[in-house]
Amino acid sequence: MTEISPGSGESTGVCGVLMAGGLSRRMGGGDKCLRLLGKKTILSHIIERVGPQVDRLVLNANGEADRFQNYGLPVVADVVEGFAGPLAGVLTGMEWAARAAPDCEWLLSVPCDAPFLPQDLAARLMEGLREEGAEMACAVSDGRDHPVVALWPLRLRDDLRRAMQEEELRKVDIWTSRYRLARVTFEAQATPAGKLDPFFNTNRPEDLAEAERFL
Repeated sequence: MTEISPGSGESTGVCGVLMAGGLSRRMGGGDKCLRLLGKKTILSHIIERVGPQVDRLVLNANGEADRFQNYGLPVVADVVEGFAGPLAGVLTGMEWAARAAPDCEWLLSVPCDAPFLPQDLAARLMEGLREEGAEMACAVSDGRDHPVVALWPLRLRDDLRRAMQEEELRKVDIWTSRYRLARVTFEAQATPAGKLDPFFNTNRPEDLAEAERFL
């Protein structure tokens, strides 16, 4: 399996974390990002879309890292134990970036079940953040926030670590409510199979079947 390399152009100052740390209960367990969509895994589709948008890319996944060895990415487990949710993935990505890519100032987080992510996601989030003078940005589509599809400043990693460890904070929206958050709207795309939300996720087997139609 051959994957593209992140950071194919000039430095963006953005690192990316692909979050696959959940339990995938609705998909019946296992790694839903390793399920096939067309001739490639969901994870392959995501890497192809997100990789060129960032300088460095890391995969956040718990358990044995060997199952992802064909993707050529560093794999890091949650730095907060107990399947603490998406914020644990964000913190894990922040702490990895601070060590491995000190030139990065921002972290782009995306879930590993969204194979149709926009190819200008990082740029659009950064643009919205700067236009609104915000501290972080998340994606919106069809009037719905996608708090895990977001751009985070690495300078807040100590604040997030304290919130998770000392306050046992777990909800993304509670943490983001403490800061200026830009909400950046992305429109659905017209396809022969109907309108496609760019953040369509494959949580369940029937979602995967629908994704096949869109593909």
